[in-house]
Amino acid sequence: MSDPPRPGPIRVLLVEDHDMVAEAIGLALQRNPEVVVVAAVRSIATAREATARHRPDVVVLDRRLPDGDGITAIPELCAAGARVLVLTGEAGAAVAARVVDAGGSGLVLKSARLEELAEAVRRVAEGEAVFDGGLLAGVLDRLTGRTSVAGSSLTSRERETLSLLADGASTEEIGQRLGVARNTVRNHVQRVLDKLGARSKLEAVSIARREGLLD
Repeated sequence: MSDPPRPGPIRVLLVEDHDMVAEAIGLALQRNPEVVVVAAVRSIATAREATARHRPDVVVLDRRLPDGDGITAIPELCAAGARVLVLTGEAGAAVAARVVDAGGSGLVLKSARLEELAEAVRRVAEGEAVFDGGLLAGVLDRLTGRTSVAGSSLTSRERETLSLLADGASTEEIGQRLGVARNTVRNHVQRVLDKLGARSKLEAVSIARREGLLD
């Protein structure tokens, strides 16, 4: 259910660290006379400051920012009175569920058309929850416990191994960092692949990023 119509334009704070992307989004949003972009910032820290200063109705928040994962900032931004729409290059249902758990109002992929993003902003401002169509069913399943999150059974050592794989570390380098033998590393890697349903290290890292297992 949406909220009653709000008086005045929708005040939007844009949080995006790539200037060309931010400019394109800002131009698309401001084609709508009902939308005003009150500020554009590049980090979580400046998003907090700008939210307190400008009191936006909607924060369009990039997930990957120079000072961390934007999803972690959602509770604080919502506490300041804003609704948060996350913008990300790729995401699975686990990431979308994290957005919901944090209090976010939606998630839109960067591959969406700018017109779709502008419409998502309007709907979020009206109190709706907006998620990319390909993620919605998975979000509901995750939140109701009907499916398990990929990688939820990884041990702490397997998560360390996965993180090092994502950094591009070799088997020898992983062994040195973890203080274990090469064969032990190979066993860790194989268990990571098995639990993520991946056929290669590269695919395992790709799945982990999509599912929000890596920052």
